[in-house]
Amino acid sequence: MVQTRTIQLIIFCLLIISMQVLVQLGASTNSGDYVVLEPLKEEWENIPPSWDGSDPCNDPWEGIDCNNSRVISIKLSSINLKGELSGDIEGLSELQILDLSYNKGLTGSLPQSIGNLKSLSILILVGCGFSGLIPNTIGSLSQLEYLSLNLNNFIGPIPASVGNLSKLHWLDLADNKLSGPLPVSPGLDMLVHTKHFHLGGNQFSGEIPDQLFSSNMTLKHLLLDQNQLTGKIPPSLGLVQTLEVVRLDRNSLDGSIPSTLKNLALMSELFLSNNKFTGPLPNLAGMNALYYLDMSNNTFSSADFPQWFSTLQSLTTLVMENTQLQGEIPPTLFSLFQLQTVNLRGNKINGTLNIASNYSSQLKLIDLQNNSIDAYTVRPGFPFQIILMHNPVCYEERSEDYCGISQTNFVYSTPQENCLKTQCSSDQILSPTCKCAYPYTGDLFFRAPSFSDLTNTSIYESLQKSMLSSFSPNQVPVDSVSLSNPKKNSEYYLVLHLQVFPFGQDHFNRTGIATIGFALSNQTYKPPPKFGPFFFSGESYKYFEVGSRGTHKSITKGIIIGAAAGGAVLLILSVIIGVLVCQKKRDQEAIRKSNPFATWDSIKDSGGVPQLKGVKCFTFEELKKYTNNFSESNYIGSGGYGKVYKGTLPDGQLIAIKRAEQASKQGALEFKTEIEILSRFHHKNVVSLVGFCFRQGEQMLVYEFIPNGSLKESLSGKSGIKLDWKRRLRIALGAARGLQYLHDHVDPPIIHRDIKSNNILLDERLTAKVADFGLSKTMYEPDKGYVSTQVKGTMGYMDPEYYTTQQLTEKSDVYSFGVLLLELITARSPIVRGKYIVKELRQAIDKSKDMYNIDEFVDPAIPSNMTPISFRKFVDLAFTCLEDAGANRPTMAEVVKEIENIMEIDGLNSCAESRSTSVSHEGTSATFDHPYSEESLNRYNGVTNSR
Repeated sequence: MVQTRTIQLIIFCLLIISMQVLVQLGASTNSGDYVVLEPLKEEWENIPPSWDGSDPCNDPWEGIDCNNSRVISIKLSSINLKGELSGDIEGLSELQILDLSYNKGLTGSLPQSIGNLKSLSILILVGCGFSGLIPNTIGSLSQLEYLSLNLNNFIGPIPASVGNLSKLHWLDLADNKLSGPLPVSPGLDMLVHTKHFHLGGNQFSGEIPDQLFSSNMTLKHLLLDQNQLTGKIPPSLGLVQTLEVVRLDRNSLDGSIPSTLKNLALMSELFLSNNKFTGPLPNLAGMNALYYLDMSNNTFSSADFPQWFSTLQSLTTLVMENTQLQGEIPPTLFSLFQLQTVNLRGNKINGTLNIASNYSSQLKLIDLQNNSIDAYTVRPGFPFQIILMHNPVCYEERSEDYCGISQTNFVYSTPQENCLKTQCSSDQILSPTCKCAYPYTGDLFFRAPSFSDLTNTSIYESLQKSMLSSFSPNQVPVDSVSLSNPKKNSEYYLVLHLQVFPFGQDHFNRTGIATIGFALSNQTYKPPPKFGPFFFSGESYKYFEVGSRGTHKSITKGIIIGAAAGGAVLLILSVIIGVLVCQKKRDQEAIRKSNPFATWDSIKDSGGVPQLKGVKCFTFEELKKYTNNFSESNYIGSGGYGKVYKGTLPDGQLIAIKRAEQASKQGALEFKTEIEILSRFHHKNVVSLVGFCFRQGEQMLVYEFIPNGSLKESLSGKSGIKLDWKRRLRIALGAARGLQYLHDHVDPPIIHRDIKSNNILLDERLTAKVADFGLSKTMYEPDKGYVSTQVKGTMGYMDPEYYTTQQLTEKSDVYSFGVLLLELITARSPIVRGKYIVKELRQAIDKSKDMYNIDEFVDPAIPSNMTPISFRKFVDLAFTCLEDAGANRPTMAEVVKEIENIMEIDGLNSCAESRSTSVSHEGTSATFDHPYSEESLNRYNGVTNSR
């Protein structure tokens, strides 16, 4: 050991001497900068092949820009970098730009030493995998103008030291896990020259401080949506006369909305929905620049329909759902010149709906569901959609179009130029200019567009032309730009898929990708004003040219001299390294023989050795022995994955082995990912993974054996177990706790995606255990900072919002759990003979009766001594979980608390209880019908689904 360390010390000293000789005699890069870059080259994976040699400036490394031998810029977007950002980065004392965006493999925390980069003006780490606290030394970057750390996993508070960034123009910390109060004095209030506060999608709490805002501020965008803020909107907000976009939606703000908001004459988008506002509806007359107004889902005082809505001359979108509005709508509202959408669902609007003949030519939708309208007048042949479901005008079984919801299926993609008979290879894509190429792709997210009509193709054409003109071939090698799949996600952001095609060849080089990535991450590209604030989530680019490291490099005279001078040193190094390599090989061979995962890396595309916690890698022979050669007597069931066998370990522990059939086998990487996820679960209400087998062409998962099978079998009577009301409550609580554990206590959180009675198992004490994670997704996927995914799940349990938006959230599991609660009450499958149990019960419910008028649906096996109040609360909880909008559903933590309350009503001790005890629908629909529409259920009728 001492001898090895001595040799390593000698090598290190010789390397330093050799490096200094080479740099001093031949290279132009500052030696201190090279000393910083060389370890990065060794530590990071997937660096550019050009990162070779000792002169990053003179013999240029891709992504590195220099000035007078000093490194001033590092731009490496979307090249799948992996590793951590070393604290040695502080050595680049002249660095002005650091952009490592869209590299999810960059993880770990930001080093405190980053505050020593005194020349840094732009720091962009969008869409990486960084975590931990934002270091307080960030406030030492006195030259910083642009700070964008969104789409990472940062936690903790915003450092108060950000108030020292007097030159800051852009602050984007959105979509992290930041928490605590908004810092002021010192803090955000000191950033009077900053134009953008993008802080949405975090966990900030407490009140918005009144001292945060002042008339000295030049703020344009205030985005605080999707946090946990409470209290009132401070009146001082009205002092910031420069504000154009304000998003405070999806918080817990309360009280009256201050009248000072009407002073914001430049305001174009105002989102205040999904809070707890009370008091009178604010009068915003005079806000003539206002395009988009959403104050939905607040409890304002009942008031007649405001006349001032009709004075907002720029208005395109009015969303006032569930806001206590009443009275008749003045016809003048619909004549606003730019009006596109009016959504007034769930109010008390009555009388006659009179749509004047001079309505806006841009009008597309008037949604007045769940009001009290008894008549309407409109000119025949109107070109927009009217929805009057659940109004008196539709009570008498009327078949008019306006008494239903017609599915509007709009698909857009940038048109091509008559690309006749042009065929591309399987991995190339045809560009709008009819060229086969490998585009750079990603998603554009517009946080507050001023329009709501997504069917107007001209808006996408203007965006496409704008982007193309900004990417001049002389500066950025772009041939064409394609936009597709416009949709609103669950945050009401407009999402567009972007493809950027290369100019003059079929692929980009790394410099081209870095240039495009920087233009989008640094907001160098400015979209048309109607699109508002945006961010880009780029995907890793995999199609760089094939080349060898160091190819096409100029060999300067200085390098030759340096090489000659260092030759002797390198000769000595080669001898010592040779000795060490032999020793290392012997050590690795010894480790390999003792490592049960040693052969994993030999499997193509396996993703490296699994990082497992407390699970065993079984051999095929072992599992064959434990199951008596997978005998029929040990066969206990099957599903979409394959067959399940019972086995016994040598210590007597019973196990269940899921053996994949050939058709359902995953790739090595997917299988590794699944076992890594399962190995992290340690909870009494989640089935434990004991081990796995991935040898001899087999994929097997080994679980603890659960003797009483699935909840489905017990509800159907197949298991012979009688489930009374109290047992069902205990099972519901156990399943809820298991699901809460996945959502709140696993890091990163897990969305199960297939909660159903078949996947709730019961042990010998009828303790519920959540099982089958074959469709599960982590909240933060390797390639994206949000879960936008192919639709998978089981019909009947699947969340309609996820089905229609393809946006998977934790609330999708909550919806499925709501269906499970109804199944516990009825013992019926969710869909029987084309009838959906959720819809059937919702229509039958009469809350004036003890059993809510659903006695005929209740499972007869539930005894009559059930407490009616607990039953009603259980039904109420189920339908709260089944709310159409995920934002209106409870969290699983709230569900657990409510079930505990229900159990107390029936005299059960939930604390004591915690100590005791289908074919999946896959793929996406081209039409995105609602999954439980009459048409969908008719298609489903007669088809048996099982996994």
